[in-house]
Amino acid sequence: MSLIFWLVPISALLALGFAWYFFRQMMAMDEGTDMMKRIATHVRKGASAYLRQQYKVVIVVFLVITVIFSFLAYGLGVQNNWVPFAFITGGFFSGLAGFFGMKAATYASGRVAHACRTSLDGGLRLAFRSGAVMGLVVVGLVLLDVSLWFIVLNIFIPETFDGYQLMTITAIMLTFGMGASTQALFARVGGGIYTKAADVGADLVGKVEAGIPEDDPRNPATIADNVGDNVGDVAGMGADLFESFAASILATALLGAAAFMGYGLDVQFNAVVAPMLIASLGTLLSIAGVFMVRTREGASQKELLRSLGFGVNMSAGLIVVASFFILYFLNLPNYLGLWGSIVTGLLAGIAIGQSTEYFTASAYRPTRKIAESSQTGTATLIISGVGTGLISAAVPLFIIVVAITLSFLFATGFTFDMGSLNYGLYGIGISAVGLLSTLGITLATDAYGPIADNAGGNAEMCGLGAEVRARTDALDALGNTTAATGKGFAIGSAALTALALLASYFEEVRMMFVKFLDRPQELINGTPAIDAEFIDFVHHYEVHLMNPKVIVGILLGVMAVFLFSGMTMNAVGRAAQKMVDEVRRQFSSIPGIMDRKAEPDYARCVSISTKGAQQEMMAPSLIALLIPVVVGLLFGVPGVSGLLLGTISSGFALAIFMANAGGAWDNAKKYIEEGHFGGRGSEGHRAAINGDTVGDPFKDTSGPSLNILIKLMVMASVVTVGLAVSYAMF
Repeated sequence: MSLIFWLVPISALLALGFAWYFFRQMMAMDEGTDMMKRIATHVRKGASAYLRQQYKVVIVVFLVITVIFSFLAYGLGVQNNWVPFAFITGGFFSGLAGFFGMKAATYASGRVAHACRTSLDGGLRLAFRSGAVMGLVVVGLVLLDVSLWFIVLNIFIPETFDGYQLMTITAIMLTFGMGASTQALFARVGGGIYTKAADVGADLVGKVEAGIPEDDPRNPATIADNVGDNVGDVAGMGADLFESFAASILATALLGAAAFMGYGLDVQFNAVVAPMLIASLGTLLSIAGVFMVRTREGASQKELLRSLGFGVNMSAGLIVVASFFILYFLNLPNYLGLWGSIVTGLLAGIAIGQSTEYFTASAYRPTRKIAESSQTGTATLIISGVGTGLISAAVPLFIIVVAITLSFLFATGFTFDMGSLNYGLYGIGISAVGLLSTLGITLATDAYGPIADNAGGNAEMCGLGAEVRARTDALDALGNTTAATGKGFAIGSAALTALALLASYFEEVRMMFVKFLDRPQELINGTPAIDAEFIDFVHHYEVHLMNPKVIVGILLGVMAVFLFSGMTMNAVGRAAQKMVDEVRRQFSSIPGIMDRKAEPDYARCVSISTKGAQQEMMAPSLIALLIPVVVGLLFGVPGVSGLLLGTISSGFALAIFMANAGGAWDNAKKYIEEGHFGGRGSEGHRAAINGDTVGDPFKDTSGPSLNILIKLMVMASVVTVGLAVSYAMF
């Protein structure tokens, strides 16, 4: 084991250490008045109760899937015996990351509200560093688990064919990512249904019908709404990006093992650990970036965005320099080209973030035009939001096209020669690692959003005054933009990561012949499997657009994306209807709520959201797991290849549209509430609330869940590749 590899576990421990430091620093701050403490406690208990219930359901699912994987490995012999264990650890660490992040967020919100009683800068720094707990826990646990598995498998997996030890190790480790994907999907879908059911109920009845402010303590759904921010946008987003980070590292490691197999074991080893080392350096630089975030009193939204952007951009700039020296030290062939791929990924991430910010922040024209359209009613506001969302999808799609092209060309020395295909695919994979390398601080800016939102809710419920509320509103509006930017970043990373995973699928097909089915000499496109290249397997299985199995797979992939989106949207609608009925019931049957003489039954609303999320999350989540298996058994490798292409292309576009449209509607409403176009209580404000209600499941349930659907379907295909190779019907 090379000495430089030990930077990976060391970086993991440092990230976890600083996460603990920021958590203890936050816990030492004053939580405010007794009322503020009571509100924060309600939210904490609700979030913890929901996660406990969700984990009970997920544990049962994991046990069933583990039994199936064990049968594939020990019964049918079409999978490595280590896979069930790697799958479990991936899910465990993903759930752990979400739990720790949510714990920090629920303890932070009241303290941020109290800090805003003194200064805007104090509130911003406390919220951001509390969000950094989530970011650093995610990257720390990913790097820790990856490094531990790499050490263990290097000890236990013997070298059989030249270079196949690292191929086997990285192929096994990739299944760790499926465990993380499965946990992430349940966290995202369940959390999204929970939070939007509460949010829609609180808005439609409280704000529109009763005419009371958002987060007013008289609204029975307000605690459930604040709980939902944490279980959806903290625990859910943490599990989502945990999986992206892990998958990009592991897919690139497998592609590196394949691309550099003929260069000797030392070079192959360096290609495998390169993505791990780049991620480790990005983690260390993310820690430095967290300390750079600060602002001044009375800062505008653009200044606040600039404050957060400064830390992120400084970390990104430093990783550009550091990654060059890492690749130079590893002495990889064409290290300059690979460095170009990393820089391409980083720039793509920044560009997608800037694009999302432009289309969703109230400081820019698109969101202001949506707010202006409220003057002619709800219909025109919704039409304007849909149009803006559709247009906004074009820019990230174009950015990803450019990123894929450039990262491929940089890695191959600017040629599309199919003989250089493996190097180009490795370049795409390492560009995804580059995009996610500063995840520690990027995720901090996203987790900051729900913390600021909850702080605003706490300030409103406790009546802290106009000045404090103005500060928390400024942080909350910033949080809406950072959350939208984070979703765009997550979806963009999903596209690049999914392409790297798609390439890994064919490497898994090769491993299936050489290692697991013990058919290394079987001819693949006229070449023994052990010597065959990626493109040989593509030709062998006739993966081209004239093969009806590929076309059928593409259409099924598009079908899966729209079916999943429709099911999750309807799930929010059904759960929200129950919440609306309950809030109306409490307003009519509990005397004194509106006069502040009686306290609403918050626990009842929390219970409704919890049950609704648990009941509704199973069907769409199981679809993502079952469709790749069924298509593999019916149409084999060509069908699965088409399925993944259809899922990636349509899922990426639809996810960007939904996330941006929802974010723009939300910020258009907040822009009106700042006093523009009639302000609070006007007809335009009512229209904007309706638009925001439509956008809620767009941006917080279906949209962000799609990027996990994309990766989970690829992961499920990779892990069950033995079934497609051995038992395909057609």
